[in-house]
Amino acid sequence: MPSISSLRDRDPDAPSITMLTAYDSATAAVVDEAGIDIILVGDSMGDNVLGYDSTLPVTVDEVASRTGAVARSVDDAIVIADMPFLSFGVDEATSIENAGRMLKEEDADGVKLESGSHTVELTRRMVDLGIPVMAHLGLTPQRIRQLGLTKQATDAEAAAELRRLALEHEEAGAFSLVLEHIPAELAAVVTEDLSIPTIGIGAGPDTDGQVLVINDVFGFPDRLAPFAESFGDVKGEMHRAVAAYRDAVLDGEFPAAQHTDDTDLDIE
Repeated sequence: MPSISSLRDRDPDAPSITMLTAYDSATAAVVDEAGIDIILVGDSMGDNVLGYDSTLPVTVDEVASRTGAVARSVDDAIVIADMPFLSFGVDEATSIENAGRMLKEEDADGVKLESGSHTVELTRRMVDLGIPVMAHLGLTPQRIRQLGLTKQATDAEAAAELRRLALEHEEAGAFSLVLEHIPAELAAVVTEDLSIPTIGIGAGPDTDGQVLVINDVFGFPDRLAPFAESFGDVKGEMHRAVAAYRDAVLDGEFPAAQHTDDTDLDIE
């Protein structure tokens, strides 16, 4: 069973870390049973399960509710709550209260912050208070209106800034770092720079682990990000099951005799 401390002190030659998102108890149980190391209750729930067009509208209450559902269904995986837009970084007290709620009330093991210069001291303070922090650099979806979906840190100045921020967050106490949609060679260098593990998404093969959105893995989107991959056709299987149910009802095949209570009632 992995733990925050085992990740922080991980042997660099250990097998790659596996991380997936999950937003509900049934999916979390499947992901946990499959042996995934970390489940991220991502703010990606916004455009994957809540019907929003981005992550920006996701609320603290929505993340909290789904973090609790996931944590109650998991035996082994580390559960990380993704702190949504403007739930942190505005003022320290509110940031800590929102993050602490995920551990105290919803049984998360830690939180993830989309990081920058503004989160270095906040990370330090949260860690000092006993809130494990996973940092996140590169493409940060909460800044989609500033950054778009383009690859980040593609010039020397931006790459140097990302390396500096990675080291500062490690020094502040972050236990791991997500690197999203940056050049693979930069991700490899950052991974070498740090003693804490890096987890990549669209960052090449040389990070210490990989993460994907579960809906992508299941084959739900018609179009995937260039760095994502589908590993099944769960959407197709769900469609087949729903259609089979519909046909059985319309044809009078369901419910059948075995689905009917045979209790003898004296009904006048």
